[in-house]
Amino acid sequence: MATRKGEQIGFNGWLAVKITNVVGTMWCAYAFAGLALISLPAAIAAGTAPLIAWIAQTFLQLVLLSIIMVGQKVAAAASDKQALQTYKDAEALLEISDELHKLLKINNAMTAEIRTLVQHNA
Repeated sequence: MATRKGEQIGFNGWLAVKITNVVGTMWCAYAFAGLALISLPAAIAAGTAPLIAWIAQTFLQLVLLSIIMVGQKVAAAASDKQALQTYKDAEALLEISDELHKLLKINNAMTAEIRTLVQHNA
């Protein structure tokens, strides 16, 4: 069985991923637009209702399918980038917090030592 990032997806999952990666490209949208445009003259010649049906059923479904998939990929990539940046920011804040905690421990120890010295000298 095929795996993807450590998870088993089987043949059907593998095939679905391959098809999605091909259909979800602008090149596929261009190919679908070209394919849809081949039947446009016949739809125009048939009248208004067939033309509207061609637009709704052929052009929009074929072409917009790929364009929407491309848009989702772009949005997902942007979301992943933002999530990674948020993770890096949180990691940096944790490091700063750890350093501050260490400095506070040193400060507390020094304060206690100063108090001890002051009490002994008083």
